[in-house]
Amino acid sequence: MAAPPKKANSGPPLLDLTIDNITPNTNRINAQCGDPRLRYIMERLVTHLHDFARETRISTDEWMTALNFLVACGQISSEVRHEFILLSDILGLSLLVDSINHPKPAGSTEGSVLGPFHTHDAPTLAHGSSMSRDPAGEPLLCVCRVRDPRGNPVPGVKVDIWETDSSGHYDVQHEGREEPSERCVMLSGEDDGRFWFRGIRPVSYPIPHDGPVGKLLEKLGRHCWRPAHLHFMFEKEGWDRLITSLYMRGDPYETTDAVFGVKASLIVDLERVDAATAAEYGVAEGTWLLRHDFVLVSEAETAELRDRNAVEALQKLGLNMRLVDHLPVPELD
Repeated sequence: MAAPPKKANSGPPLLDLTIDNITPNTNRINAQCGDPRLRYIMERLVTHLHDFARETRISTDEWMTALNFLVACGQISSEVRHEFILLSDILGLSLLVDSINHPKPAGSTEGSVLGPFHTHDAPTLAHGSSMSRDPAGEPLLCVCRVRDPRGNPVPGVKVDIWETDSSGHYDVQHEGREEPSERCVMLSGEDDGRFWFRGIRPVSYPIPHDGPVGKLLEKLGRHCWRPAHLHFMFEKEGWDRLITSLYMRGDPYETTDAVFGVKASLIVDLERVDAATAAEYGVAEGTWLLRHDFVLVSEAETAELRDRNAVEALQKLGLNMRLVDHLPVPELD
């Protein structure tokens, strides 16, 4: 049953509304919210949005263009394409949010962007399996290990892995997709934290640019390309979830990634499989080879670092705040 409507005079009375007082009036109305975190977020959102409109003297036509742009992002989105994630990516917001929420101590693996093409239907494969059905791709052997900051192996970590095919498309971008390809899930080894698989050498590719985000990039004079990379996501209870990517050194888009995902510590070199490695892993000598150790940190360690960073940042801004469930809310006198 729907809640009964509030009485017409149940909220604070609005004052004579002007350019200068619309912001405090909006915030006074929203202050009826009983959730302190939501109340704080809305107060800051309204304040910054209104200040943006006043600073830019935004026109009605520009305002409508922006609203129609957001509508178009929703219209082109689907279960396998999230245009708003893409928008967040090209604005640098995705990387910023991840960096705030998942800070990494020195020596641990840094995060990167999730991207709009992760799925939840990747098959769980045994070590050594091939996750690619693309015959045109250059074979790649990946030998990886998951460890903690002290060098100890972390067993039983769920590792989600995905990449494009050799044409630079994710499987979900192909019409008539019947089953996943170029993606899989593995578990790190119980004894050594190791996992290894066969894929294809990553290639550079353009992010989807046939929609509103692509048109925005064109207006901004920006390209839509990403450097060659492999996506990884690591999950295990008690450990901070890590979403990251490994980028191939020397890619022409290494320093101009359209979604700001590249970090120096995530750029890697590919080798070639020698005779001994070929015999150990059952692949052809000369196959491309990627070796990498991923370093995870505990949820507790990440939470402590995130709280410390939040307190320092808020103090620099001169804000009187307290943390509730690791999120800042105003400190009431």
